Amino acid sequence: MTHPSIAATPEHTPVIQICVTGPECTGKTTLAQRLATHFHAEFVPEAARLYAERINRELRSGDVEFIAAEHIAMADEAARRVIDRGGGILVLDQDLVSTAVYGKDYYNFASDWLTSESRRRRADLYLLCDVDVPWVSDGIRDRPIDRDAMLALFAGALSDLDVTFARIHGSWEERWQRALAACHSVIDAQTTP
Repeated sequence: MTHPSIAATPEHTPVIQICVTGPECTGKTTLAQRLATHFHAEFVPEAARLYAERINRELRSGDVEFIAAEHIAMADEAARRVIDRGGGILVLDQDLVSTAVYGKDYYNFASDWLTSESRRRRADLYLLCDVDVPWVSDGIRDRPIDRDAMLALFAGALSDLDVTFARIHGSWEERWQRALAACHSVIDAQTTP
């Protein structure tokens, strides 16, 4: 596969990236969309879900880098819109960290390119959604068991990348409050002169 060569966001342009991540069925999409609305931010949907719905078959190891490339294209386009507005917030429903975690767990797939891009494209804040909410089938989700193990894989991946992350747990309202507090902490730190 030929990988896109896309320039990183210029350092001087204030784009704050917040990524909602974690195992399936933990409220990530709802939380990411709510944060995007709250902060009047650009929103990047989960590439893996869009890809899976579009191809309408079981995913395979050969799909991992295509999913990653699709995420990069959507994230870069959203970042350009933020830059064109003079800066702001970009909320991601998953990112390359998720692609790498699922690729490794499902297919024992890893690539130097994906590892490098995951590191280069790290968000400013990761909100790691806990598995302390019920799992609900939707036709694409397929992991109602071993959710704690998957959460540990995500936590390990984020620790390995040495990124700022907050664990989001509790009731839906507690999750919202924790997410807001974590976001404000990072946003305030980056926007205060």
